[in-house]
Amino acid sequence: MRLFERLLSVGAEDIDFSPQERGFIEWYEFLLNPRRLRGSDFLMRWSQGVWSERRIIQAVQETEKFFAVPYGPSSVAPEDIRALEIYFERLDKAGLGRSKRPDVLIFKSSVQGEVDALIRTIGGPSELPFTPEDDERLRELLKVAILAVECENSLWKAKRMPQYGLALKPQKRLGGKPGLRKGAVSPTLILKEEDRELLQAWQDANGIPVHIWHVFYDAAFGISLDRAQELIRDGYILPESQVFQAPSGATTKKTIYRIYYQHAYEVGNTTQEPELVAKYVEDKNGHILPYVHFEGGKINLSSETLQLLDSYANEKS
Repeated sequence: MRLFERLLSVGAEDIDFSPQERGFIEWYEFLLNPRRLRGSDFLMRWSQGVWSERRIIQAVQETEKFFAVPYGPSSVAPEDIRALEIYFERLDKAGLGRSKRPDVLIFKSSVQGEVDALIRTIGGPSELPFTPEDDERLRELLKVAILAVECENSLWKAKRMPQYGLALKPQKRLGGKPGLRKGAVSPTLILKEEDRELLQAWQDANGIPVHIWHVFYDAAFGISLDRAQELIRDGYILPESQVFQAPSGATTKKTIYRIYYQHAYEVGNTTQEPELVAKYVEDKNGHILPYVHFEGGKINLSSETLQLLDSYANEKS
């Protein structure tokens, strides 16, 4: 599956409609470049992903002690859907669609001038994914990073989910280890099996700790990759299979892990909700596909997250 298809894939449970179930849908054959988009869910989820990464970067920047730089290909991709496809085609042709980099790098503010200069020599943030990590400029960049963040997001208000706030209790399926009943609706942090292996390899190769920050509409939770691996290895979190559907309609099964937020730390809270703005794309024949776009909003980092960043900064000193 090409990178464009893989990154815009949506869990089948998150898709609001199925063309087969609802009969003829006007945009079923919606054409952009050569690809077809089967609904606004994909564009809306892409917009939400971009929004969540930008809110994290903004929240880190506002600490004034730290700043963040988009690093993964999805973080610096253009918003325009046509330009987005071309961008990912370029990544595929460069053979970079098979690699995995964390979405965001975090640095101490004292090195911002150095980092900005290095990124300029590379050609700007949009060129980072095309620059091999054995490039000396990228090696210098990674040397001063204190934390790498893999961003995930969910279209939920975490604190309004039915089982939010419940304590974990011994579960038979977990061999008596603490958890929630199967099917409980509570915040979880998602880690895909395919990402788990690649992120571990990246962390091992670069010596930079990787954390997963999962952004909900009202809050964000985080966990280190090391801790997530430990929970999975010790049987606290079991694998499950989920069907993902790509914009072209292709489906694939992937193994994922849903990590209870009780095992995580609170990254921060939303202090200003985003606006949900109506947008659309138009094909060459004048056919319109509407979707919801996320704009604005603000997240404040928690004191726990600030202490975490301080500890990593001190280790780097």
